[in-house]
Amino acid sequence: MRADRVFAYGAAAGLLGDLLLGDPRRGHPVAVFGRAAGAVERVLWRDHRGWGALHTAVCVGGVVSLATAAARAVRPSRAASVALTAAATWAVVGGTSLAREARTVGRALEAGDVDAARERLPHLCGRDPQALDADGIARAVVESVAENTSDAVVGALVWGALGGVPGLLGFRAVNTLDAMVGHKSPRYRRYGWASARLDDLAGWPGARLTAVLAAAAGPDPRGAVRAWRADAAKHPSPNAGPVEASFAGALGVRLGGTLSYAGRVEHRPVLNGEGRAVATRDIERAVRLSRRVGLLALGVSVAGRVLTRFPARIPTRFPARLPARGRTS
Repeated sequence: MRADRVFAYGAAAGLLGDLLLGDPRRGHPVAVFGRAAGAVERVLWRDHRGWGALHTAVCVGGVVSLATAAARAVRPSRAASVALTAAATWAVVGGTSLAREARTVGRALEAGDVDAARERLPHLCGRDPQALDADGIARAVVESVAENTSDAVVGALVWGALGGVPGLLGFRAVNTLDAMVGHKSPRYRRYGWASARLDDLAGWPGARLTAVLAAAAGPDPRGAVRAWRADAAKHPSPNAGPVEASFAGALGVRLGGTLSYAGRVEHRPVLNGEGRAVATRDIERAVRLSRRVGLLALGVSVAGRVLTRFPARIPTRFPARLPARGRTS
């Protein structure tokens, strides 16, 4: 079976598995990687960029190497190749868990139970929930849904199309490592620098595709494109900016502004300033848009993988001798 068909069948099956089953409650491969990366950090940690780069190389390189070996081992079997791709896709894609957590917070807000919403918010993002009122929680959820649509769904599918199982697992390793050490705390400002930069690089294509698909699938395509062009570059993250701006414009809401992480207050630029404030009902709208974007991303990734097998044909044989024109003797 051709590699493009293996990816198409495997990725579709893996995404279906995520839709039906979500993430496993115990023994999730990403959690296993997190524990292994934590063990490596305990050995290597120094307040130095070089040691952090070594940590990144060991963790990500190890995952890619194991994935490459596994893909080669099952290559003679079509069924095993599809099954491995499906399992890898299911392991790295987290769209269903993202939607479940967002809706859980949304239901608490709809019931007027802000305390329950605050308690659940850390399952979705790293903001300080006690500093947020109901509207702030709703905005945090919509922003998290937008950003994680790229990180947890689209980016993985893009790298799966580019690199098969090693691409799928490698991207998730990079993304997970950035979440662990890529932030600017005193401990990780230098040590996590390499992980953060690698995550920016790996996330670039998925973020742009997410922004494009959010504009195409959202209720206001022109608004999405306008907000993306006007506001994306203002965001401190090169990848979250296009995604959140496009979602904001597509949904007609205003994102960004003041927020708090681990006791540190940040004043981020407003995205789609012409939009209205986020309301609780926008959580469900964001989840539905995220689902549409994920399904479209599967189609685009599969199509891209197929099209790479049909490069433009160019002549490979030329006449041994070209006829002379206007030649005199």
